[in-house]
Amino acid sequence: MSCFRRSLSGFIGTTMLTLALPVEAQELGRLFFTPERRVLLERQRTQNVQEARTLQGTTMSLDGVVYRSSGKATVWINQQAQTENDSSRTGVSAVVSGKTPSSALLTPGEETPTQLKVGETVNRATGERNTRLGGGVVVTPTPPARR
Repeated sequence: MSCFRRSLSGFIGTTMLTLALPVEAQELGRLFFTPERRVLLERQRTQNVQEARTLQGTTMSLDGVVYRSSGKATVWINQQAQTENDSSRTGVSAVVSGKTPSSALLTPGEETPTQLKVGETVNRATGERNTRLGGGVVVTPTPPARR
């Protein structure tokens, strides 16, 4: 038993000594933005300045709508999340109706408002709509009738 205690004491002592030695740590730093972009973001944060955005590209899509327990909605426009009626992130104002929760009225800047369902894309120049199903359909199975 005393041999075991000596071995255990030696092991614990060696472990403590190893932990006490300084270890060279590599500093990761910031991972996502360039130093210039970080300075700009920090300046905007401290001055509470929002960068004005405009919708880029020829198409506009409504990718999703989520209602929070507070009743406010978050919408995804061209894969960018934003709160309802906040156009600062995408340049598009979105109004979600309680009657049709799977659609929203989108207004990009000074353009004509467009009603889109979740999953729809519209060509802003021609007005042509695409459901992204490629001519297919989505079928939801219905449960069997109860007897």
